Amino acid sequence: MEKSYKTVWAECLQIIKDNLHGNNEVFNMWFKPIVPLNLENKVLTIQVPSDFFRDWLEEHYIDILGKAIKTKIGPEGMLRYAVVMSQSEPPTVISQPSKGVSRGTLENPAVPVPTNIGKEGDVPNPFLIPGIKKVKVPSQLNESYTLDNFVEGDCNRLARAAGYAVAQRPGTTAFNPILIYGSVGLGKTHLANAIGLKTKEYNPDKTVLYVSSETFMQQFATAGKNGTTADFVRFYQMVDVLIIDDIQFWCNKGPRTQEAFFHIFNHLHQSNKQIIITCDKSPAELAGLEPRLLSRLKWGLQAELQQPDVETRMAILKKKLESEGIDMPHDVIEYIAYNINSNVRELEGALISLIAQSSLNKKQITLELAKQMIDKFVKSTSREITIDYIQKVVCDYFNLPVDSIQSKTRKREIVQARQLTMYFAKKLTKSSLAIIGLQCGNKDHATVLHACKTVANLADTDKQFQSWISDLSKKFKE
Repeated sequence: MEKSYKTVWAECLQIIKDNLHGNNEVFNMWFKPIVPLNLENKVLTIQVPSDFFRDWLEEHYIDILGKAIKTKIGPEGMLRYAVVMSQSEPPTVISQPSKGVSRGTLENPAVPVPTNIGKEGDVPNPFLIPGIKKVKVPSQLNESYTLDNFVEGDCNRLARAAGYAVAQRPGTTAFNPILIYGSVGLGKTHLANAIGLKTKEYNPDKTVLYVSSETFMQQFATAGKNGTTADFVRFYQMVDVLIIDDIQFWCNKGPRTQEAFFHIFNHLHQSNKQIIITCDKSPAELAGLEPRLLSRLKWGLQAELQQPDVETRMAILKKKLESEGIDMPHDVIEYIAYNINSNVRELEGALISLIAQSSLNKKQITLELAKQMIDKFVKSTSREITIDYIQKVVCDYFNLPVDSIQSKTRKREIVQARQLTMYFAKKLTKSSLAIIGLQCGNKDHATVLHACKTVANLADTDKQFQSWISDLSKKFKE
């Protein structure tokens, strides 16, 4: 009795699974979605969800497929694909099978496919079956960072105007890429998010995605470990407006991450897709980025955010108070604006602290209260602790070059410096173990955890380590 097509395909799947050597992720992604349709004249017809899916099978798994088909059907066995164009339409069968796999063109790539989203709010990774377009991807944008509450001044007028133009016509202006740069706390992340939100308002059909450079690195590392790097790259190449925040964290680290982004950048730019990047330095000051990637950052507009002048600072304070529905005397607003002149983040922090003091102590907001609070606030404002800053302090303390932390050397003094860097990064920052490892020589989270335990143990038993930890702790408090 001749076997049914379903039985034949089930037996083929078992052979395929055996040849994948237990790689369930590949099996579930590329073979489980296949549906057998018919077996006639030694030609097995299978249904696949897209033209890209079929081409990917042919490019990467044709040997395994061929082995399974010829084992179960015979040396003359052949394979034919039926591409599903939508759930409501019958499959379109490619009618000319070759000795291995037939080819054809998918007319409608908007195919409903299952996604691998993960936790709510996470960027999908390893994302979707690559090549499938017009799927809903969470933008990861902060809805509170709008252009309406981004106060315009001489310090940011060019960047804001360019961002507005980009939002109206993403990918088709001269501002591609647009690089927004400036010191900490001047509103780079706010403006980048605002451009993304405004783009979605004007172009609801566009796929907009915001991702921090650290998240991008972590996703790339995960994709590498899972063998899904190609899927990772293809997903990002599908985005219409890509926003990468704080690209300076890639300097002197992650050459493979930079290479992947280089190819993503080229594809997006050539496809008239918009790229928005933020950084704390201008491209001319960035050291440690791959030269060819650095050259791409100079293609479009470099828009600097400068420290706001006193008029802009007052406008920012008034806007914040208006959004919170709070009245405040003009002389108090003026006093804060004149005395907090470093960046917008500290300006808003001082305002929030004053409001909290007034509310908790049930005191009226007066100029005298503002003077007391601002004096304490300015004295207590400390440097923002980052992994890069920790590396610099540790390397300066041991008189080592900063890039030694990234090296693969096993010299004792460098290993100790690297371990101390990881220890303080875990203690003083909110970065994950994976991110700390990536920025400390591309190590994994287990290495970081081991380093932290080693330092903690030595702190209890080794007087030299105790001295180092004490001295470095004081430096981070300065």
